Amino acid sequence: MRLGLKRDEVRLETFTDEWQKNFFNIKQDILKSTPLQEERIEHIGSTAIKGTVAKPIIDIVVGVDDLEEVDQAIFEGLKKVGFLRLRVERPNEIVLAKFTDETYEEKTHYIHLVEYNGDLWKNLIFFRDYLNSNDSVRQQYQDLKLKFLKEKNGGIKEYTDYKEQFVKGIYEKRI
Repeated sequence: MRLGLKRDEVRLETFTDEWQKNFFNIKQDILKSTPLQEERIEHIGSTAIKGTVAKPIIDIVVGVDDLEEVDQAIFEGLKKVGFLRLRVERPNEIVLAKFTDETYEEKTHYIHLVEYNGDLWKNLIFFRDYLNSNDSVRQQYQDLKLKFLKEKNGGIKEYTDYKEQFVKGIYEKRI
């Protein structure tokens, strides 16, 4: 299993149990290096959805009480295990990434720092669980991703935009 994507690269890999093992190891590192509780660190994204293709990047959601006042010990601990804060502006979210090396060209992991048990937290967990428990919906999502690669020519933004309606449709099922 080779994790990592270069900036704006879109590549899909066949599901492997190694993704879950990698998440578990990173989670243990985060728990040892930060004051975060175990239930506030979850594996999300397509690498957490069994049997589907995914970009080879491990997505992790980390829940905090207040995004405006994140304990500095959390950022320091995440930096110790290789996560750097990105200059990505997203509502209700702080994004960090882990890279393959000091060139910072290839990301292997993302942390989505969000409000614990807030709407975004709940949506991300719901999406993962919903697709893991619905074979036909999981297949639709996989087909959509493969169709993008076959028919479209674009980077990460275009790929994300292409999937947006599908993802929002799943989030709406939570409500």
